[in-house]
Amino acid sequence: MDKGIGMASSGRRVASLGECMIELSGPGGGPFDAGFGGDTLNTAVYLARLGVAVDYVTALGDDRFSTTMCAAWQAEQVGTDHVLRVPGRLPGLYMIETDPTGERRFLYWRDRAPARELFSLPGSPALITALEGYDLLYLSGISLAIWGAEGRATLYALLDRVRRRGGKVAFDTNWRPRLWADAATARAAYSEMLRRTDIALPGASELNELFGDADADAVIARMRAAGVGEIVVKLDPPGCLVCDGGDPVMVPAERGVAVVDTTAAGDSFSAGYLAARLAGAPAAQAARTGHRLAATVIQYRGAIIPRAAMPSLDGL
Repeated sequence: MDKGIGMASSGRRVASLGECMIELSGPGGGPFDAGFGGDTLNTAVYLARLGVAVDYVTALGDDRFSTTMCAAWQAEQVGTDHVLRVPGRLPGLYMIETDPTGERRFLYWRDRAPARELFSLPGSPALITALEGYDLLYLSGISLAIWGAEGRATLYALLDRVRRRGGKVAFDTNWRPRLWADAATARAAYSEMLRRTDIALPGASELNELFGDADADAVIARMRAAGVGEIVVKLDPPGCLVCDGGDPVMVPAERGVAVVDTTAAGDSFSAGYLAARLAGAPAAQAARTGHRLAATVIQYRGAIIPRAAMPSLDGL
């Protein structure tokens, strides 16, 4: 019987790796509201709210925006002991412009963001040693893109050591073409990453665009060939196909939900799924938990919903 990916979540050490940026949002031309956001950060916050002990791993500057970010994460019970602070540097910035029809456009300034150098900073050797002791490392395709070839090589070696020790790796494909020099580089990096992945959370449409995989069955075949043991293919229309060693099982998304903002739908799904698996739930049940959390999140504006609206893991 499927026992999940570990003991009760309180007994596991989880780290979410990636980048969080300053966010400016508002109508075209401003004025803009300032906040912050990032895919793996969103997942870390929702994991923490579901009772998982999770640390966020990134690099920031020594500016007040970086300090404010860390304070906000700490208030969410997300650990920040492994956030590297780089003197004289600033985090990345992105702007969301919304036109009168509600369509959003994203503009990025991140080329000098310290998160891109996470594995080559003075504090990186100690960070890498610390990460080797975690039970679950979570990252995304965006994380993979920003670290570059040298950073990815260091990451792959770290993941190999974590898995040899018995730890696991979860990977959300989160394919963003604009972050890659070319598709061939991305395909090679994703292929290397999948060979080091225990739990894959791919989007069927993403893998169609990147690899030309025709459908969810082709995505599963690719993941299995890479050695991934647990696969959750996110589908359009919303739903997922769960494959945990046996035949794939279709798990539909929640229906009849009033959609206000789809920001962080996938990030929160990942958090709900992983939290349920850490608590011992079977994969299909964990997918339902992920869907229910995502269905709650998309009823509110922004990536992180109000605390009062957040359901408990038992409530999902």
